[in-house]
Amino acid sequence: MNEERVVLSALYADRIASLHESKIAMNDVKRRLNRVHDSDDWGFVVFEDFHYEPPKFRESGELYGGLEIAKALRKWLHDMPPYVHKDSALGGAWVDIIQNHLRIGLRPEDDVSPEIRACWAKYNTSPGFMGMNHCGPDMQIGLDLGWGGLLAKIRHYRAKLSPADTSFYDMEEETVLGIQTYVENVAAEAERMAGLETDENAKKNLLEIAAMNRYLVSAPPRTMREACQFLAHFQSVDRTYFSGGALSQLDELLRPYYEKDVRAGILSDEEAVWYLASLFFNDTHYSQIAGLIPDGSRDMTSRLSFLILDALHYLHIPINVALRVSDKVNPTLLRRSLEYTLEDGSGVDYSCNVGVEEGYARNGYPIELGRLRAKVGCNWVALPGIEYPLQDVTRCNMAMAFQEALKDMQETKNFDLEYLFERTCHHIRIIVDSIKAGYDKHYEAVGKYRPELVLNLFMHGPIERGLNASQGVDIVDFNIDGIALATVADSFGALEQRIVREKRMSFEEFFEIMNRNYEGREDVRLMMANIKRFGSPDSPSEKWALRLRDFYVKTCKESGTPKHNLPIIPGMFSHGDIYIHGRKLKATPNGRRDYEPISHSNEPDPGFARGIDTFSPTLKSNAVALAAPGYGNSAPLHLDIDTEMLEKAGGIDALAALIHTHNHMGGTLINLNCLSRKVLLEAHADPSTHPDLVVRVTGYSAFFSSLTREYRQQVVDRFLSRENR
Repeated sequence: MNEERVVLSALYADRIASLHESKIAMNDVKRRLNRVHDSDDWGFVVFEDFHYEPPKFRESGELYGGLEIAKALRKWLHDMPPYVHKDSALGGAWVDIIQNHLRIGLRPEDDVSPEIRACWAKYNTSPGFMGMNHCGPDMQIGLDLGWGGLLAKIRHYRAKLSPADTSFYDMEEETVLGIQTYVENVAAEAERMAGLETDENAKKNLLEIAAMNRYLVSAPPRTMREACQFLAHFQSVDRTYFSGGALSQLDELLRPYYEKDVRAGILSDEEAVWYLASLFFNDTHYSQIAGLIPDGSRDMTSRLSFLILDALHYLHIPINVALRVSDKVNPTLLRRSLEYTLEDGSGVDYSCNVGVEEGYARNGYPIELGRLRAKVGCNWVALPGIEYPLQDVTRCNMAMAFQEALKDMQETKNFDLEYLFERTCHHIRIIVDSIKAGYDKHYEAVGKYRPELVLNLFMHGPIERGLNASQGVDIVDFNIDGIALATVADSFGALEQRIVREKRMSFEEFFEIMNRNYEGREDVRLMMANIKRFGSPDSPSEKWALRLRDFYVKTCKESGTPKHNLPIIPGMFSHGDIYIHGRKLKATPNGRRDYEPISHSNEPDPGFARGIDTFSPTLKSNAVALAAPGYGNSAPLHLDIDTEMLEKAGGIDALAALIHTHNHMGGTLINLNCLSRKVLLEAHADPSTHPDLVVRVTGYSAFFSSLTREYRQQVVDRFLSRENR
């Protein structure tokens, strides 16, 4: 297998550089219009004069049911201005999430009870109710059929099943017809631009885009370029419809087209890199490269896996690709990915096969299925086309449970840590049970009010059975994510060390100070903060972290949802929302002040290793793997490493060893930044100084300049984790 880097000729280097510069310019426009957001860098294009008027079915303007939403989506795809970049190999883009322009109704009888909503509010819970798009599509379905074939499939099963209510098939037909109109509009725009173009290379490219799109209106792709164009159109529509974002195993999806085109003599590697860069320019959809085949006998790395890395590197914008790590991963591919990360500051993240695959098998599924689970989201994986896991939409805020337990302790004056732990567990159970109850209502109602109009087309079962993906696929196993583990564990550890063991003050004296947000008592705050925190050797917090983890996992796993007995798989993750989930949380015994951010997932807090000579990423890796839930859903490790420090610690070889070790310990995901301290702090002080600095915030990448200051701060805090806060 050819493992060499692709060297681009001037034509393709200039085209990809043009795409890079256009992305920077688009980001500037988004910042000016306040259209940036603290999430992955969505690839929408701003048309300032675009105005959408949804169809009106009732005076209130609300939409009820999938068919009404599908008609609104079809109108959107008709009205949306077409976009073509003359230096891209592909046409099309998206302009906004249609959800921002619709009023989706929910009838009271299909909603959760007021008591459950009150519970979610009390504990600052993200419940996942009516969440969407958090399952992995099987894009092979679309590549095999094309839009015309998908339309024929819908019509075939509507006739075959002859349901009394045809609205499911009607809404899916409306969706595909809208997509076909959108593709036709892209073709027309490329043709129009070609008529105005004076550069012969650009004119030729635009005419090829026009012809390709006209063909793809109904027919399935035949070449790698056409396959990339189909995927780009899917990305645009999937993003438009409530911000979906997954492609799955990209190197395997495109490999047959690449190999066929190379054999036919119609494709060079630099053209393939340009196609891939154009696909990544279109949007930051999540995808995966490498990984074991189902029987575990070999890794799937191919020439295309290397070309994907080259495209990421040359384009150098936020892109969400994961590399699945195993003992059989191609060592050159792993090393190349790290070389690019050191050159660019960010790159792929690393999905770990032991924690993901063997962990999933602990739920009773065959390990072969676990190996098929691809990373298709910020922190999460899913079985493409056959699983409805609703990943990454819940947050069980353990810190809020702990806050309520602290109230219980002070009200009862039962100043015993075992009592505090029991009350914390009591409140965690209330949160988990409320999410489970919400999932039952979600299972019953989401297909009616927020169906997976786009993803139903790319799942096995929905079209064949006439059911939304939430009920139409073979595997349904809902996720619940725990957050703030270190915040709570370090609070227990601080109370145990400073109040119980060292008897620095009484519980009553300490709570009086903490409840005043440590005002005027910085000495006490620092005393509580400066214990050996979770992640440090011999930390008193570790045993509390593991006990909390064990109780949380047991509560998730001991029963399914109360009505439908739907299985639950626990994970731990907090996205970038450590600030949002800290805004209702008063000061805690770990020295955290009122409303400051909580800890990430089951990670140690920034600064946990200061004063320790050991390479802190190793300590962090050990802690995350140790406290992972262990059932295949993610508990990510965020590594933000100073490039100068890295060279002293062994460089790329040290990183590769760390990745493999974390995998063997049962880790699930590694998000890596390798940055210069100087550049990061300059960009934080003034984002305009480094407009194309790309970072991984958590499982997603973004332009550092597009993030709010508080989201930038969490990257800075992790990066400076050995320094004082």
